Amino acid sequence: MQTDFTLSGRIIDLHRQEIFPGTVHVSNGRISKIVRAATEATHYILPGFVDAHVHIESSMLVPSEFARLAVPHGTVATVSDPHEIGNVLGLKGVEYMISNGNKVPFKFYFGAPSCVPATPFETAGAEITPADIEKLFQRDEIKYLAEMMNWPGTLHRDPLVMEKIALAKKYGKAVDGHAPGLRGEQARQYAAAGITTDHECFTAEEALDKLAAGMKILIREGSAANNFEALIPLLPEHYRNIMFCSDDKHPDNLVEGHINLLVKRALAKGHDLFQVLQAACVNPVEHYKLEVGLLREGDAADLIVVDNLEDFDVQATYINGQLVAELGQTRIAFTVSEEINNFNTAPKAPEEFALSAEGATQVRVIEAFDGQLITKEAWAAAKAENGFLVADLAQDVLKLTVVNRYENAAPSVAFIRNLGLKEGAIASSVGHDSHNIIAVGVDDESIAQAVNLIIGAKGGVAAVGMGKKVLLPLPVAGIMSAEDGYKVAEQYAAIDRMSKELGSRLASPFMTLSFMALLVIPSLKLSDKGLFNGDDFRFVPVAETI
Repeated sequence: MQTDFTLSGRIIDLHRQEIFPGTVHVSNGRISKIVRAATEATHYILPGFVDAHVHIESSMLVPSEFARLAVPHGTVATVSDPHEIGNVLGLKGVEYMISNGNKVPFKFYFGAPSCVPATPFETAGAEITPADIEKLFQRDEIKYLAEMMNWPGTLHRDPLVMEKIALAKKYGKAVDGHAPGLRGEQARQYAAAGITTDHECFTAEEALDKLAAGMKILIREGSAANNFEALIPLLPEHYRNIMFCSDDKHPDNLVEGHINLLVKRALAKGHDLFQVLQAACVNPVEHYKLEVGLLREGDAADLIVVDNLEDFDVQATYINGQLVAELGQTRIAFTVSEEINNFNTAPKAPEEFALSAEGATQVRVIEAFDGQLITKEAWAAAKAENGFLVADLAQDVLKLTVVNRYENAAPSVAFIRNLGLKEGAIASSVGHDSHNIIAVGVDDESIAQAVNLIIGAKGGVAAVGMGKKVLLPLPVAGIMSAEDGYKVAEQYAAIDRMSKELGSRLASPFMTLSFMALLVIPSLKLSDKGLFNGDDFRFVPVAETI
């Protein structure tokens, strides 16, 4: 492993905001000196990219495999919230992520999950207590209190919420926010509690309110939520308080690109190079106090080489002086990973997904939106067959279910619009945040088949229809695979294509589906306990009589 070398090119100095020809000298994985010198090289050397907020688990890959797929795009570090596996396995799950990430030459930094379980309105597999959080804060890999999704509790200064925030302050850790739609005085009160960031803004106006309250804004562009276009105009005035993140990135999308894509898009829009790289490289390192080099003498040699400032294609990635990717190919070796899980429910029969139509004239419908996590509450005329409520394809109203995966219980059932299936069903045990099984389909038989594929594998994503049954197993906590990440990406891409052949018009049907159980994002979602209004934080009936 060579960590002593020299690298010549046009050096992008983000602190002095200048570009000059020179040579970087690396010794023992750190930059010993940077020498200005004439060079024939036309490529550029700059610090590596940092994803300022990501749930590694949403890539469906264990950390060691996520790293293999990320480094060809110039990513050298992530600020990772492990609350997905935390909801399944608690402290044991967080420790698994840290241990697995340490297998590879990549800089994973984790947060201590603040909301496990996310709400009392769903069944999770574990709890992370203030005592667990304090234990995690004593680990070097834990850099912050992960997103405080309980914004109502924060606003009302709930004692448990404030105890967790107080622990972060005690240990000098940042506190991540999660407050979609919060504005004005409420945004100010949220920030005043100690919240330092937010990645949930979907309008510039909301982001400006939070910036005014003293929070930093993370511009998110992932597989499900896409806020780049709405928020990137804020960069020129607020570039010191802006970061880039993906939040959730499916494996096929990760193969295509990562933070580098946001950099390219920002530059293509004419934004200043140094401001863009301030957001992509510098701000996360400084805000979260990461041990990531920023191309200064004495720093860790966490560097990337790009071909030019137009295409910005990454030619090489170095972490601690080690070449981890070159010309689009990862150089991190595959490592065998342990599989841990928490999955205990029996197969379901089609009749368990039936809903009585007695007295129902209309049904509440979750209205999903492509590229957004928020939903709206809509209404549709009830369609009944043989005394039971059924999907109505003419109105694009499909059946949605959440099945408790931790114990045997009756499934909860509701209706959803904009998933677009014309036949069959799709299902997943990636169901934020508690990761119960979530499925959508046109009939109870198809839904049961898709759900049972996942139960049989103790985790996965499945599609049923056109005479086929397809499954991508996810045996690690029911949400990740320990197999080669590139192969998992191919398998996921194939099942994603099948979901679209079944009729879905969404860019990422499985990612959108996975958020339909996320109760802390308004307006209407479904948990294993029932249909939930996220504006009022209460359960509501599926059907009503006019």
